[in-house]
Amino acid sequence: MISDLFSLNVLIGILTSGVRLATSYLYAAIGETFGQISGVLNLGVEGIMLVSAYAGYIVVLKTEDPWLGLLAAILVGMVMGVATAFISVTLKADQGISGIGVYLFGLGFSDLLFRVTVKSPQILKGFGDVAIPVLSDLPVIGHIFFNHNILVYGAFLLVPVAWFVLNRTTFGLKIRAVGQNPEAADSLGISVARMRYATLMIGGGLSGVAGASLSIALLNMFQQNITAGQGFIAVALVYFGAWKPYRVMLGCLLFSMVNALQLWIQTLGIPIPSDIALMMPYVLTIVALVFAARSVVTQPAALTKPFERGE
Repeated sequence: MISDLFSLNVLIGILTSGVRLATSYLYAAIGETFGQISGVLNLGVEGIMLVSAYAGYIVVLKTEDPWLGLLAAILVGMVMGVATAFISVTLKADQGISGIGVYLFGLGFSDLLFRVTVKSPQILKGFGDVAIPVLSDLPVIGHIFFNHNILVYGAFLLVPVAWFVLNRTTFGLKIRAVGQNPEAADSLGISVARMRYATLMIGGGLSGVAGASLSIALLNMFQQNITAGQGFIAVALVYFGAWKPYRVMLGCLLFSMVNALQLWIQTLGIPIPSDIALMMPYVLTIVALVFAARSVVTQPAALTKPFERGE
């Protein structure tokens, strides 16, 4: 019955699931925000998430240590971030096409490694839920916000950290400078290439955490295409959030809440075709991007534009 969706327990469940599901989107989208503000569009986020998810999974499967798995995912993500930077910044390849190439590489490589080393999905023990003392005991709110695994808390703490770095530090000022006017930044002695390499490494590392949050925290398993398009959604959410961490977070929450809603619709057996329920988050993304495109907020001036000294 549709009325079941409005019961208190179900509403709490939807909100709790929404907060949890926002984790991977937040890490990936905040990482992509750094890259785009510096002038680089990385459509390979999905591929980085996939390879990092596998790296974290296989390390935890072999060592039973989720922290080592997380470290492995971050390192793999950063390496792929450097590879992306080399292609987009050093070789000055078309950022859209090269990003798709990184995605296809990540999709195929992660599946190949999985089939060779593991063969079939195996459940592992990853990061468990950590109830925050006192706060987790609060009625309703405590269960929704303060009873999750450590990566969920880290995702939301990342938002003010990213805002501070981008808006209150010299490093953030340089990032914005090379994304808005790389020629002027270069004339002031700021290395455009170095800054873009740095932001893509940051984005790669955070995409690595995003992938790990799926394989060793949320699902505790790995399978082919485990990300199911989340990297591409994260890129879209950066546009929706107008390159501002807090607005990106709101977009992630909006998308994840709709995703949680469609999962609960299927769980409760509400007579809505499953295909329509599965479409809901993606339709929302398209609608959100339409509204974002019509807003007055402008993107970083040098986004997707290679930089040549002396131009």
